[in-house]
Amino acid sequence: MEIISGVFLIIGGLFYALGGLGIFRMPDTFDRIQAGTKATTLGAFSILIGVAFMFPSWSLKLFLIALFIVLSNPIGSSALAKATYRSFGGPSNVERDDLKEFLGGTKDVD
Repeated sequence: MEIISGVFLIIGGLFYALGGLGIFRMPDTFDRIQAGTKATTLGAFSILIGVAFMFPSWSLKLFLIALFIVLSNPIGSSALAKATYRSFGGPSNVERDDLKEFLGGTKDVD
């Protein structure tokens, strides 16, 4: 069980490292939000699975933590993307901006 736990913990750490690299390397805020959210979700799940293999009695608590992550990560990333859009407009490489009339972005895309 320790080997399986260690593998999941290493995988989780790699996801976090790749998420940090993605946040550093992505060109705009929307891509950075996506890279960070995906990596932290997968990294956290891998680490939680690794801890569950190491301490089986903690499984219920770890499941509740995973449930909280499943509910909070999409809401948090959506709120960040919405605030970024309202403050700075959409990404620079879009041809048509359907959200402008709904969210009131400040950047005019033609």
